[in-house]
Order: sequence, then C-alpha cells, then structure tokens
Amino acid sequence: MAATTLWGASALSSASAAPGRPAQAAGTLASRHASAAVVAAAEAAAHAHEAATGVSEDDVLKATDALEDAGGRKHVRFQRTHDGLAVLGADLIIHLDARNQYLGVTRATDRAISVSTTTPNKSAADARATAADAAGGTAGKAELVVSALADKAPVLAYRIRVTGKATSNDTGVRDVVVDAATGKVLSNAPVADAFLAPSTLAKLNKEAQAPASPPLATGAPLAGGGKPQPAAAGAGTDISGNSLYSGTVTLTASPYTDGQGTKWNILRDPSRANTEVRDANGQQAKKFSDGQLIGTTGTTIGNGSTSNRTTVAVDAMYGITKTLDFYKNTFGRDGIGGNGGGAYGMVHWGSKVGNAFWSPDCGCMEYGDGDGSTFKNPLVVLDVTGHELTHGVVDATANLQPTRIDSRGNQFGEPGALNESLADIFGTGMEFATNNSKNPPNYLLGEKLGLAQGFLRRLDQPSLDKLEGTVDYWSSKAYDTEVHAGSGISSHAFYLLAEGSGKKTIGDVAYNSATYDGAAVTGIGRAKALNIFYTALTSYMVSTTDFHGARTATLNAAKDLYGSGSTEYQTVNRAWAAVNVTAANG
Repeated sequence: MAATTLWGASALSSASAAPGRPAQAAGTLASRHASAAVVAAAEAAAHAHEAATGVSEDDVLKATDALEDAGGRKHVRFQRTHDGLAVLGADLIIHLDARNQYLGVTRATDRAISVSTTTPNKSAADARATAADAAGGTAGKAELVVSALADKAPVLAYRIRVTGKATSNDTGVRDVVVDAATGKVLSNAPVADAFLAPSTLAKLNKEAQAPASPPLATGAPLAGGGKPQPAAAGAGTDISGNSLYSGTVTLTASPYTDGQGTKWNILRDPSRANTEVRDANGQQAKKFSDGQLIGTTGTTIGNGSTSNRTTVAVDAMYGITKTLDFYKNTFGRDGIGGNGGGAYGMVHWGSKVGNAFWSPDCGCMEYGDGDGSTFKNPLVVLDVTGHELTHGVVDATANLQPTRIDSRGNQFGEPGALNESLADIFGTGMEFATNNSKNPPNYLLGEKLGLAQGFLRRLDQPSLDKLEGTVDYWSSKAYDTEVHAGSGISSHAFYLLAEGSGKKTIGDVAYNSATYDGAAVTGIGRAKALNIFYTALTSYMVSTTDFHGARTATLNAAKDLYGSGSTEYQTVNRAWAAVNVTAANG
C-alpha cells in the first residue's frame, strides 16, 4: 500500500488560491529548517487530528526533520513510540500552513498502531538465536519494538543488530526483526546500501568485463602514530590530486604531524566540516576511526593509477566533496544528514570486494577495490559516490524501505526501487553540477566501470539495461520487482520531466526516450526537475512511498514551488502518465 497524504479543508482551499502564480522561482532553494515552535505546533496538531493522523494518546512523537518552504508551509517528519516502544514502519509528516495551522498528514501506514500486550511470548535470548541463524552472524542486544513493517498489522517484535562476515553483496551488518509472539522473522535487512545487488553480481561473474588493471599498491598509507587535531573552521591547504577517473583535481587538506615528527597534508577538509577519507587497508572496518590516515608530505597526492595507493583516495575525496557541494549549492542542504556535519569515506575496504556501500553505522562510504575478475578497478567512480551518498540523504529523510528481501539479499518492492531511483537521479545531478571534463556528466550510471553493455543503468531508456532487467514503465508487477530493476520507472519519469521525450544529444551522449502512451513530453529543465524531486523527498515522502505515492509527492512539490496551474505542475503529471503511473491505475 502506498503512503497516504490526507488534506484538511484549509489545505484544499489554499491549494486552489492563485493557481497560475508560482509559489517559488525556479532555481531558488527549496526549504529551510523550521523552529522548535513549529515542531511543537505539528506535534499538537498530530494529536488533535487523531482520526486523520492515527496518532493516539499512547503515542509519543519524535521529530527527525522540520522544514519550512518558501511559501511558509511547514513539513515536520516524526517517528513514534507506542506504549514506550519504538514503532517500525509508522513514520509520518505533519503539514502546516504559514500560520502553523494543520493542513494535512502523510502517513507510512493507514493502520491503527496498537498491540494487545507488551509482554513477549518469546524470550530475548530466543529472538537473538533466531536472528543470528537468519543473518548468519553474531546477534547483539534484542530491543522490544512494535513492527508495522510493509504495512502489516502491528505486532510486538524484537529488533536485533547482527554482524557477520562482509561479502561483495553487503557489509555483513543486518537488522533482523523477529515476532515476539511466534518467533517468525519479519525482516532481515542489510544495514548498508550496496551499489550492486547480489543478482547483478551473480550475472557479472559469468561474463568477461573490463581488462585487468595494474595491481594495487600495498602498505600503510601514512607512517607514524598519533591522531589528527581538529583544524580551525575554514582552514586548510589546497593540494593537487591525480585521480583514477576524474583527472587532476584540487582538494583541501589539513596539516598533521605524525608521531615521528613528519609533517603531512592529510585528506581532511576543514572547509567542509572536516570531511575526510581514510584507508581501511584491506580490513572490513566497521568504524571510520579504524581507518588509517591518508596524506602527502608535499602538495600532490596520487599518480592517476592504482600503482599508487592514494590515487583512489583522491577519487573518493573528490566525489564526496562534490556531492556535499551539490546538495548545499542546489538545495541548501548542509551535509548528508542536513545537520552541517562532514561526510566520510574509506577506500581499500575489505579484500577483493567488487562493490561500494553507504553504511549508516559507519556514517561513511565504503569502497571496495574490485574483486579482480568482474570489477578490476576500485569502485570510486564519481556517480557511484553521488548515488551512495544520496542513500544517506534518503536515510535521513524518507528512509524508503524495501517490502521484501530474499535469502540471497536481493531487495524487492516499490519503496526500495524509489530509493534506488532517487540515488540515480541525484547522482547524475551531482555529476552535471560537477561538470568534470575527464568524467563528463550524463544520464548514465556506472559508465566508467567497464561493463560490457557500457553502463549499469540509464535514465532515458532504462530497459537498455539488460544486466539488471530494468523496466521503463509501471505495471502491477512493480509491486514485487527487484529494486534496481524497478528503479527505472521513476528514473524515467524524472528524465522525461527534465529533458522531455524523443531523440536528443546532451553532451556527448545520444538519448531516445519513448513514452508509454506514445504522446510527447516537453521537459521543464534539469534544475526545476531536481528541485521538485528533492522537495518531494524531503517534504512528502515516507518510508512506504511507492510510485503512485511519488507521483502525489512530486505533484504536491510542484504545486508548492510553482503553483497548481503552472506548466511545471502539468508536466509532472504528464511525465508520470508517460511511464503509466496515473491516478486511475493507482
């Protein structure tokens, strides 16, 4: 079931006011953080409108984000506890007008949150044993929760973090939810978001891909001991980095003196909240602090080849800082979590890992060096970084979740597919904003990974991705499609919104985007399309939002930004219809 947005009478009247006048000019920032008073007003409104919001007197709300848009509307995102227990899958957004009056609610579930008892039938020890067996690792503490995952009837459950051996499919860390009455495993989800799915890696292992690269250099990246001291805000030294994929780039480094008295410039950027890249040195490091410092004693780092161990760190640092810059300059988002914090990456993560991950536990990117057969180069490509760090943005906002995960770790369902799609959309957006001549921007993902089909995914005609079986248009099969395959639906809608249908050449890539109904779409431009999708993500999407919910969210965003009578609003509606997502078939 899609996430539901319910509007009060005041919302309906305000939506019809001045329909032809944009609420916000194109290219301006979508929102800013709202005050504590707004959060309090939203919490009060959630309880006052219980019939619509589903928030009962037994629920306590915790705000995780609060935004005010250019029209004065506020959008406050809440997690909830019920009878003192955290509730999984029941997040909601309360929408207020400029006077802090209730407009409506977007709910992850329409089900009432209640359980007959908070006393478990199964013991915590039994739940831990079940979780360890299901995830193949070591179980941590069992936390009693209420599970409303996948819009199922709420049940008392245990949530257990399980750690195990990392593979090319995941980092070995999983959240397992076990029914406290029956002992059934309700969810067994990898904590980290992987760039490549297990099913994709299995196919790639059967195919010959790119030619081999020179072997990776070995050895610790930085001699001596000690820990770096925080540099003053804005301080730092510009150094030249020779990357593997993006040519020679400028990075900002921090001074550091090691335990032997040697002075270094380390890959720690004080101008971007001490964003940093470290070296996992082939280990499956769980914490960023376990990584080794990376630096140079001069003003140049890397040599453009894997023969120098620091080269891939240049790519990682460049991609991370450019992603931060993209979100800040385009949307006013300060940091991946929106809290002004830095971002982090670990290169040379694990042994022969042909994948890259966003790890919420680490709060960082983890880059494998390649498995030596399918992927012969480290996965520090610019759009891989933009894609994976966007998973961090989604985690901090809508937290879109798959509806099913199979025994091999493949994820299914529309909310998970929308998550992957948004990572592709904003990953390409970052690439266009960066505009690196050695890594030209385009609507392709993974075109530098050496894959036989020339890219991993593409937004204009997703079905050209035969490797993952990505689809162009929505059908009822999307309810249980693998998330990377299903991502093509909303990615295609975004491309049509931005660029329109038909043949065109952008940069050095030829595109040809067809529509489900054969009718043409005229695009509104990338900047407006990005602004609409970002506003939809941060203000109108929740953990269960599916493609029809995304249509509603982007229409609401277009109305807020440009007006309900605007060309932008009408084109959003047309772009979704062009991928067969309509009000009629929802």
